[in-house]
Amino acid sequence: MGKSSVLFGIIAFFICFNGNMLSIHSEASSSEMQVHFIDVGQGDSMLIKTPGNKNILIDGGPPDAGKKVVSYLNEKKIDKIDLLVATHPDVDHIGGLPYIMKHIKVKKILDSGKLHTTRMYAKYIQEIRKQEIPVKVAKQNEKILLDSAVDIQVLNTYKKSRSNNQSSIALKMSYEAMDILFMSDVEIEQEKEIMKNVDVDAEVIKVGHHGSNTSTSLKFLKAVSPDTAILTYSKDNDYGHPVDRVINNLYRVNANIYSTGALGNLVIRTDGEDYLVLPEREPLYNLDAS
Repeated sequence: MGKSSVLFGIIAFFICFNGNMLSIHSEASSSEMQVHFIDVGQGDSMLIKTPGNKNILIDGGPPDAGKKVVSYLNEKKIDKIDLLVATHPDVDHIGGLPYIMKHIKVKKILDSGKLHTTRMYAKYIQEIRKQEIPVKVAKQNEKILLDSAVDIQVLNTYKKSRSNNQSSIALKMSYEAMDILFMSDVEIEQEKEIMKNVDVDAEVIKVGHHGSNTSTSLKFLKAVSPDTAILTYSKDNDYGHPVDRVINNLYRVNANIYSTGALGNLVIRTDGEDYLVLPEREPLYNLDAS
């Protein structure tokens, strides 16, 4: 799909990463889709509210983030999750899910099918059984039917001999002319496979593996050609995320960079043509967090 129109200088400007100026996009109409990147520290948790009033939650962050995610959902008056996507069994993605499942009604789970031997994974499975939540294992390239206005395609999932990160569920979500990639912790080798099978051109990318050196090749970013890149990480992480190579690659494709580490919760609102990026904090408040 073609790029959504961007209005520079009309709404507001934000500064992220070394003082680059980032534009806010034009406001969305009432028939909008919202994508919330919840600041769970070093981990992932994303809420999607579709135009048809369906709620999708992708991951739940680390264990101590469960309460924050539930509080965030309560603030948004969300009392049910129509689809919970557990991208892979690493603790920074599923750790908060047992608490979330205890407090928010989950109708269905999409799981990578990758098994793990940790206590946290056992808690996740036990809560699914306790709540009797239906689970579907994701299949490569399948379409997820949830809201007729939104196309959701599985770009990557578990295959034999893949690690947890390599087994991550990656998704392409499209609403009219607006495309968003959710790359979870997918690595460069899987990016190559995805490019062979799918048109990855998108306005927005949730950068893979928190900006780690394992992911986000320049070749992949050139194929995506994103206007906006979202990084999810804690400014106090011990992994060096995001690494300079990834940031430089994003600059080379002229992507506007937003991060939960610097700006807190991030919300994208779109009418399917234009979109608006709303950060929780003022960029000048926390410039050193990038």
